[in-house]
Amino acid sequence: MGDTRTTARRRAVPWAVVGLWLAALVLLGPLAGKFAGIQQNRAVDYLPDSADSTQVARIQDRLPGGESTDLVLVYHREGGLSAADRRTATEQVAEVRGTYDLAGEPRGVPSKDGSTLMYPVSSTQPGQDEEARDAFVEGVREIAEGGGGLSVEVGGPGALNTDMNEVFGTLDATLLLATLGVVTVLLVLIYRSPFLWLVPLAVAGVAAATAMAAGYGLHELFDVTVTGQSGGVMTVLVLGAGTDYALLIVSRYREELRRHERPYDAMRTALRGCGPAVLASSGTVAAGLLCLLAADLNSSSGMGPVGMVGVLAALVAMTTLLPAVLVLLGRRVFWPLIPAFGSEPKTRRSLFAAMGTSATRRPVTVLVGGAVLLGALALGTLNLSGSVKQEDSFTERPESITAMRTLAREYPERSSRPVTVIAPDRRAETVMARARSTDGVAEVAPGRSGSGWTEIAVFTTAAPETAGETRTIEALRAGLDPEGAYVGGPSAQQIDLADSEARDREVIVPLVLSAVFVILVGLLRSLVAPLLLLAAVVAVWGAALGIGALVFGPVFGFGGTDAGLGLLSFVFLVALGVDYGIFLMHRMREESVRGAEPEVAALAALRSTGGVIASAGVVLAATFAVLTTLPLVGLVELGFVIAVGVLLDTFLVRTYLVTTASVLLKRWVWWPGRLSRVPEPPAGAEGGASRSPAERGASPKLPASLEQGVPPSPTRAAPAARLPAAEADTTARS
Repeated sequence: MGDTRTTARRRAVPWAVVGLWLAALVLLGPLAGKFAGIQQNRAVDYLPDSADSTQVARIQDRLPGGESTDLVLVYHREGGLSAADRRTATEQVAEVRGTYDLAGEPRGVPSKDGSTLMYPVSSTQPGQDEEARDAFVEGVREIAEGGGGLSVEVGGPGALNTDMNEVFGTLDATLLLATLGVVTVLLVLIYRSPFLWLVPLAVAGVAAATAMAAGYGLHELFDVTVTGQSGGVMTVLVLGAGTDYALLIVSRYREELRRHERPYDAMRTALRGCGPAVLASSGTVAAGLLCLLAADLNSSSGMGPVGMVGVLAALVAMTTLLPAVLVLLGRRVFWPLIPAFGSEPKTRRSLFAAMGTSATRRPVTVLVGGAVLLGALALGTLNLSGSVKQEDSFTERPESITAMRTLAREYPERSSRPVTVIAPDRRAETVMARARSTDGVAEVAPGRSGSGWTEIAVFTTAAPETAGETRTIEALRAGLDPEGAYVGGPSAQQIDLADSEARDREVIVPLVLSAVFVILVGLLRSLVAPLLLLAAVVAVWGAALGIGALVFGPVFGFGGTDAGLGLLSFVFLVALGVDYGIFLMHRMREESVRGAEPEVAALAALRSTGGVIASAGVVLAATFAVLTTLPLVGLVELGFVIAVGVLLDTFLVRTYLVTTASVLLKRWVWWPGRLSRVPEPPAGAEGGASRSPAERGASPKLPASLEQGVPPSPTRAAPAARLPAAEADTTARS
């Protein structure tokens, strides 16, 4: 009777889990579809509430007509505009004015050489509605057309926002499809099965939909800022981290199928063994991301919880839905390499054991050489250029950027993009007078008034986002602050973004290190091992950022570095890199608990975890590398640095540096925990095997299998049911 109930439970539990997930998808599906619609991609949406430019944008919303959409129509002909060109420009601008409700009469401003004519155009008709603003810009572009050698470009902040929205509008779908494609190829190569790869891929898709629904809920319930950048990173995190968890679970499940007759029992044992490693892995990433809540920038503080729900969605899906589906499909899902009950895996030479053995023959040389290499690569950060300008923020120039460059070239004596000053009505005249007397100001023009405020447009003599314009903006803020005025606009927003990023780095970096350190201490019960892992991931971050600095300009041709690259790459590389350290050090600790000497424990851990760490690292690096295919410089730089960092961490730091450092530190790596103390030999024994190598005066003899780089037979290994999930070597066993 008991066996009947057990069998019924084994059959019912997986079906119940699948049924619950199907019901959840029905409920969450509509919410996931709304995720793209809540993304905010204006520069002001990224800024902190306290920034001057944020205050300017909010006050502008309260002025008559609400937020304005500002454009610049640029008419240009090489060699000079003809009379017919000028008539065309006049007629088209008149048509724009007749079609849309414009703020004032557009006035043409010719360039000194007569080759260019620009018409600033502003309208409050679209208001704050994103679709209406984009429709207004596209409508103006349809009217303003050139031909016969006359080029007509529509630029300005409004056009730039529209081009940015177009990129982000296709970002989610493009990124999801590209990432799924990359993960599919890698899973087929790793599993060598025509069917198995479909299971984790489908579950990852379910996790992505769940994360999108959760992200929408965060925005609606807690007003969390969701940007196109955070949405894209969340997609990559879900698929990358989720696939890593799947690799661990499937690898361990394959091992347990050789020891258990029923798939249900094999999966239950596998989850019990791999649960701590997977939970600790997801916990470090979630903790690191949550530290971003302390960021001043809305975009960074919003990315924290958005990324966290992505990681948690991947965790829940991979530890519930994936096991249920695998159990229901049974052993046949592994065809043609089906793990038969009672069978042993093929014995293969382990690349990672061979690498570890070679490293431990000269541990000091390997450790010093690796540290010098990482330090030399980190020196590349000295080549990091300044913050990327808006005109350089696209890898492929849209029309708004082309117009911006034409204006900068043809109007060197003045800026074509005004600095916006908002002043109290009673101080407006005084503010305009002070603005005119400020060095670097070419022209001052009053704008709308309402709600006790007056809008003032200030044109500088320097081009947008240059050192000269920055000095002028800073002078305006210093001179106008006593009058209660705020200085904003696109260029001021970029200054505020850079200032906030610098402040956030000082706050977030210590928080992330502290949070991850606490988790590692609790898991490894040591102070030295967590410090070793943190030092390793920080070194990887510096080296990856240095490599990026060496290629962004000379190879990719980028005109600058995204202001948030340093902070975001640090958070992701530390949180994700520590994951692999957890897999390695946790296994090393297990071996030490069983009485293995430090060198033997280090090599056994590397042999067991090397394959799965390599597989997971390649998958994670490949998913972040997908960001480099997008047309935004900031995302390309972020994806490149994280992908390079993950590969450095996987194949250099974990394999060589952490292993050799652990061998050199011996039992001190577990200080002050119990494992750091050398156990006393049994009574009557001389020089027991439990004593440290230093006390015996010789290095421990490694098993022949490890010396040769061949994993020992499962019949001679410790029971796999007691090992963490990360120990399964997916590349070394079939």
